[in-house]
Parts: sequence; C-alpha cells; structure tokens
Amino acid sequence: MNPIINDQLTAYGWNDGWQQTLAEMEQPLRQYSPARVVAQFSHSYNLMTADGLHSAAVTGKFEFLAAKRGDYPAVGDWVLTEPLPGEKRSIIHAVLPRRSAMVRKAAGSVIEDQIVGANLDYLFIVNALNQDFNLRKIERYMIAAWESGASPVVLLTKADLCPDPEAFAALVEDAAPGVPVHCVSALNGSGKEALGAYLKPGATIGITGSSGVGKSTLLNWLAGHDLQLTQGIREDDARGRHTTTHRELFLLAGGSLVMDTPGMRELQLWDAQEGWQLAFSDIEQLASGCRFRDCKHDAEAGCAVLEALSSGELDPKRFANYRKTEKELAHLARKERSAAKGNSKGKRPRSAGRADRRPNRLLEYMDDE
Repeated sequence: MNPIINDQLTAYGWNDGWQQTLAEMEQPLRQYSPARVVAQFSHSYNLMTADGLHSAAVTGKFEFLAAKRGDYPAVGDWVLTEPLPGEKRSIIHAVLPRRSAMVRKAAGSVIEDQIVGANLDYLFIVNALNQDFNLRKIERYMIAAWESGASPVVLLTKADLCPDPEAFAALVEDAAPGVPVHCVSALNGSGKEALGAYLKPGATIGITGSSGVGKSTLLNWLAGHDLQLTQGIREDDARGRHTTTHRELFLLAGGSLVMDTPGMRELQLWDAQEGWQLAFSDIEQLASGCRFRDCKHDAEAGCAVLEALSSGELDPKRFANYRKTEKELAHLARKERSAAKGNSKGKRPRSAGRADRRPNRLLEYMDDE
C-alpha cells in the first residue's frame, strides 16, 4: 500500500524533507505508512498516524535485529508502520534516519545508549532562578544540547522570585557563548513573547532540566492550559519531585510540538567530545592562541589560557569544570573502547534501512524517583 499523508501528519512535522527521506528508503519499506512517535512506555508506543492516535509495538524481526537500545523507536521519531485492519493499533517495521537525537547512557552497568528524544529542532535547557540555579549544571546540559544536533536555548524560569534576573542571564551568557538566554515567569507571564521565535508550526522543541525547575509548568504555560500535572518544591532547598514520568510529545495550538521529559538529578557525561568543545568554545578559542599546540594549560610558557585566568578574563570555576569534564570524557571513552573490544564477537547485525544514529553518546541521566 502507498503511504497516506494528510494534514494530521503535516501538523506533527511531516514535510517535503521527510517525504524525500522516505523515497530514499529501500523498496520493501516504502510500502508502509509513516507515523510519529508521540509517547513511549516500557514496552509500547503511542503514534500519531494518518488515521489518528494508535498504540504500537515493534515487530519480532525488528526486536531480533536491534543491536542496541538506541536502535528502538524514541519519542519524536518518524517510523514506518503497518496499521492493523479495523483497529487503532499498528506494527512498527522501521525508523526513519534521525536528524538529531538527545542520547543518554542506559541505566545500569551495561554500556549502551538510549534515545531521550529524536528530531528536535530546539532544546530548551531550563534552570530556575532560585536556590537550584547552577552555572556548572547549565554547562553540562549545554554539552548534551550541542552534541544532539538541536539548537540550544537557555530558559531561566521563576524570574518572579529573583530581584535581578538579568544579572543571572548575563552570567549564563558568559558561560554559554552565542546561546540565547531568556528569563521567563509563568506566574506573571513575563518573557513569553520572546519564545515565539522558536514556537513555529512544525518545529519540535525538547524541554530538559532538573526536577523543580518548572518544566511541566512551562509546558502548561506555553500551551495555555494544563497538559501536565505539577507539584510544588521543598522550600528548604528548592528541590522538587518530578511530575513527568515518561517522555511525551504535545502539539500546541500554535502548531509547534513540545516534548517534556522526566526530571534529572545527576548528569554523567558520556562520550561527547564535539559537544564539549562547543560548550566551552571560548576556552577552545583561547587555547588556539597558546604557544605550543599540545599545551596542557598547566604551567607552560606562552599559555593563553593561563594568561586569561591570571588577568581575570576567564572564570577559574568555568575552567575547572572544563578540565573536569575533559577528564570524565577521556575516562569514559576508554571504558567504551574496552567494552566495544569485548563485544566485537557475536554482535547481531542491524536491520537494513534502519535509522543511522549519531555515533557519540552524551549523558547519563538518573531520573528522579
């Protein structure tokens, strides 16, 4: 059967680009119908199809040929499906190649990836202007954002609680060179107009951040009505329990799509060299001016980084985080190489036509209980 495209799929982001991607898939796969994953649960998915909302599962062949968890569909993915006659259910045969992907290390000791969200245009990094405000945490989220392929945007929520939110915005701008920073408040409605540049019809936006920063409140505010339940935070330390328990994609009235994700209490970097370099692009630029190409920025003569630290141009805490993450990435790269060497024999092949994933892993997120 030929794929049926209608206004419903277009509303969820299907466009000429995706149509071209479908046309380039192998002939046996082109017979199936495209659908977008809008929610993911432990063993099933919700899809938006041309026929409306369907529940779905992958085929047995798909499951057998999946080499890693990251090969499975994720929220935001476009998949090729076979609707079951007379039912609101479909079978997933393949995933279209992802244009961007926010990835994490799967929970546990096994070294493999898990897709948090796929095909994101923007990633809203949310941090509250209360006791939870943390520049170092924002820097780590920036690594994930740059590595994902989505455009990062920092949202400082609960601006109504801060006497000088613009001062904090300036700090974030210094820590995230070239990244837009917006102060917003769902309580008094401030800052919403600036977000219109991202909330365009067909655009997909992921919202990420720690519990208690106001992600679900932000989503409800952008939607104009309650899409997610919200909970308060503990007043003594500004920490909160997450309300979101699974990833889900919501279509807003203006035509944009917003993905909420569970809160994260700990970030462990995971093989994100390119994202690390982009997140610390100012330090990388300084390093290019060092006298020696292999400068370690310890005590070498002619080190431009050390000179910037001495003059006050570079924040010592930012440089310390730069060095810390550099060591983490090197350590984790060694672990992955060791694991890959151990698993090189007997690995199952990937199925033909499956989505090619970005090779770098990003962060390990521990979802709050």
